[in-house]
Amino acid sequence: MITDERITAYINSLAVELTPELLSLEKEALDNHVPIIKKETQELLRFLLRMKQPGRILEVGTAIGFSALFMSEYSKSDCTITTIEKVPMRLVEAEKNLSRERFLHKNKITLVRGEALEVLKALVLEKNVYDFIFLDAAKAQYMSFLPELMKLLEDKGMLVTDNVLQDGTVTNSRYSITRRDRTIHSRMREYLYTITHMEELETVILPVGDGVACSYLTTKTNK
Repeated sequence: MITDERITAYINSLAVELTPELLSLEKEALDNHVPIIKKETQELLRFLLRMKQPGRILEVGTAIGFSALFMSEYSKSDCTITTIEKVPMRLVEAEKNLSRERFLHKNKITLVRGEALEVLKALVLEKNVYDFIFLDAAKAQYMSFLPELMKLLEDKGMLVTDNVLQDGTVTNSRYSITRRDRTIHSRMREYLYTITHMEELETVILPVGDGVACSYLTTKTNK
């Protein structure tokens, strides 16, 4: 927990209630210990979608499809959402959830199966661009994804990166992190330093959920 639990609970109590369909999927995920975007992250994402009104959304990391369905609910009617997932077990659940009739806006969503970096490179070759990118995939790969994401991000577009503070542990000394997590720890710190020091990005890091970085592309340098 990054912020005080009482404050987080209070803020969450003020949140707009999810639709019954999303609420049911959220409960199902939590009951089965499947990680999905936290309540406070949902609120931030909803706010950004309402404010930005994107037309083309790219999501890296579908998981079971909750966040894609969430974005389909709170984006404009003609918005399209491309979401990428590679884990077979998650793909099974995502395909099931994205085909459920109860989700009225599911037709906005296209699920792409495959290794994220390979898919991103293919999207670049196809000259795709997106005005809103939500990155919530393998944390150790964020730096590898970044060059391709910058090519895919439209001028004045927004890149939203989830889980960047890793429940607050990103501030810890490398030697206080378990050996198996040190690579993720160091790569996340590198990613955060990079996106906050790139001339073409304006970035703010928020202690929301497990940490969210919101980056706005002010100058497109790689036309």
